[in-house]
Amino acid sequence: METKNIMIVGVGGQGTLLASKILGHVLLSQNFDVKVSEVHGMSQRGGSVVTYVRYGEKVYSPVIDKGEADAIVAFEKLEAARWISYLKKGGQIIVNTQEVEPMPVITGAAEYPQELVSKMEAAGANVDAKDFLAIAEEAGSAKAVNIALMGRLSKYFSEIPAHAWEEAIDAIVAEKFRALNHKAFELGRNA
Repeated sequence: METKNIMIVGVGGQGTLLASKILGHVLLSQNFDVKVSEVHGMSQRGGSVVTYVRYGEKVYSPVIDKGEADAIVAFEKLEAARWISYLKKGGQIIVNTQEVEPMPVITGAAEYPQELVSKMEAAGANVDAKDFLAIAEEAGSAKAVNIALMGRLSKYFSEIPAHAWEEAIDAIVAEKFRALNHKAFELGRNA
């Protein structure tokens, strides 16, 4: 099996690290060799954050180059657009339609770009864009947007049984938040 590449991109404070931990756990449970990169970017709230997850029979490097990502999970539209050059031709991008304004927009030095989803589609990406924030809120907490996105990503991993994802949530998420996270996962998966 060739090595597969997934990027998780977002803004500091959105839960990208927890999402990559769950994804790594799932892939390890399926006996893949997995490399998860450290976070790149400004992980404090508001800064751009990127995690690379690579898996296969044997993975030598945690780094994903431009045009190599099989899938990108984007917690926010502008982050999706910022990293789309890393998506391979015909790759899948899962986008939370939430808009988190970066500092230049907040200060009035720039405007938030419009029509980002249609621009990504025009660039040749397969775009699965939904309001995962609303889905997380339906599950019981806006903070579960990361788990709703992992639920959606799981739809594209038909070879991995659903129980592997559920077990990863149980292994990583604190017990008092598990029921909420399982609900967010299911709602995201079936959105």
